[in-house]
Amino acid sequence: MRKYTQNRREFLKAAAISAAVTGLSGYAEGLRITEGRNNKPNLLFIMPDQLRWDALSIAGNAVIQTPNIDRLARQGAYFKNAYSACAVCGPVRSTILTGHTVENTGVRNHDLVYYAEKEGLMTQPTFDEILTEQGYQCEYYGKWHSVSKHAAIYKNPFNKDKKGRSVFGPEGQSLIYRDYLDQHVPQRELKEGEFYDDISQRPYRANPMDRCYGMSNAQVKANQLQIVQPDQHGELLMDKEHTITAFQARQTMEAIERLKDKPFSITCSFQCPHTPILPTQPYYGMYPAKDMVPPASIDDAMTNSPYQAANGRKKLTEYGDKDKIKYMISDYYGIVKEVDDWVGEILKTLDKHGLTENTLVIFVSDHGEMLGSHGMREKNVFYEESSHIPLLICLPGHIKGNTTVNGYVSSLDLFATILDYLNIKEHQSNGKSLRGLIEGTDREHGNYVVTEWDFRGDVEPNYMIVKDGWKLIIPYSEKSPVLNAMYDLNTDPYEMNNLIGKNPDGRRYSEKTEELRACLLEWLKKNGSSRYEGVRKRKLV
Repeated sequence: MRKYTQNRREFLKAAAISAAVTGLSGYAEGLRITEGRNNKPNLLFIMPDQLRWDALSIAGNAVIQTPNIDRLARQGAYFKNAYSACAVCGPVRSTILTGHTVENTGVRNHDLVYYAEKEGLMTQPTFDEILTEQGYQCEYYGKWHSVSKHAAIYKNPFNKDKKGRSVFGPEGQSLIYRDYLDQHVPQRELKEGEFYDDISQRPYRANPMDRCYGMSNAQVKANQLQIVQPDQHGELLMDKEHTITAFQARQTMEAIERLKDKPFSITCSFQCPHTPILPTQPYYGMYPAKDMVPPASIDDAMTNSPYQAANGRKKLTEYGDKDKIKYMISDYYGIVKEVDDWVGEILKTLDKHGLTENTLVIFVSDHGEMLGSHGMREKNVFYEESSHIPLLICLPGHIKGNTTVNGYVSSLDLFATILDYLNIKEHQSNGKSLRGLIEGTDREHGNYVVTEWDFRGDVEPNYMIVKDGWKLIIPYSEKSPVLNAMYDLNTDPYEMNNLIGKNPDGRRYSEKTEELRACLLEWLKKNGSSRYEGVRKRKLV
């Protein structure tokens, strides 16, 4: 801690001189007022839901610019090969919070989140529970989607809606958000072509991607259509200052303002760009649908894929329609841009109070979004669009700016990384701190990465392992009828050529499949998995 404080004072002095020279007096003043304040590094954890790794300009996206998220890379580390520990909300959020595998938390699916009190479920402490014991004030804003008993430590000013329902319960912060809307955006009757957004319960105008497009509300009711969030696409008819993204960002900014003089851990868990994909003006149409390019794999027949019928692919054919999918891409990019704008406002709040150099900022998504790739929507699969995620970590003075990490990492590693940089005594976890990879001192971590899936048992693929650009996807039992799959991402980045499975020439890849299996078995053994023998005995080619 003495070394940290000395480095901090040196940074303050240098930054204040630089600010004075360049005329940034406000920032210099912000740095000055931090002297004598909390010496513990803070944590700001920003997690948009369902953000693809390649939807950022730092990742090479040529359509949208995300300068505020990219700023974290300029001031810290950008991870090119970060993967979700499990490409679905509830299980991966529990893994991120505890640093333990999905199998070890027991949170395999959404039925086990929120008020579940099943014995042995998510028994490990979260990083925020540990930080609370170390004197941190912890607050959490946005989507929770984990076991509610672990949310008791959060000191949010408002943890219940007007009816007394917890924001860490099944409907989450949409409850308190709707209370806010009742004061600022009065409800109104629907007009022709409009429907109610599932989150805000306010009107939106459907576009051709929407399941109800071209129908009246009377027709929707007459046909007894069951509409869920992924079915909703179009323009949200609301001022941009009142969207759920704006609401959650302002909650985060207010928390920073309130906690600036004490050690804090603040999570901003954005609902967006998760479905429903309903941007408001000016984000709606900011990237014209006619200019969007459909995914390269949208026509993939998937005859040799374990995911041929996944995510309702065969029934929801609109996600394989090249004209319709352009609307979804346009709307998705618009919401990503909105998120980036608000991330900029949050970072400005840190700057304003001189907290930037004393705050560990982690930006990560829980999983991605297929967005028409392979004619699919949502996540839930091991394809890159679903499992590959953005990850940026910044702590000035301790993480060198413009650091790019090429090694394979998992969101499983964030728990250990947080405790490491916040100087908290190491707690047992299945992940490993990313500090060594960032600093170039760890030669072992990052050689491969594993992602889990046990939502419905072995009737679908359960493990993915990626190493050197090769990806193996298999179930965890010896007898499962699920197709094995292996892709060479080096030559087949869109994963359209399964080298094994039904491939009659698959045996020529036996050496590579065994190499990947050996790494997977190493990972399973290290983490005490009960699936070791099933994976070991399974015939791969």
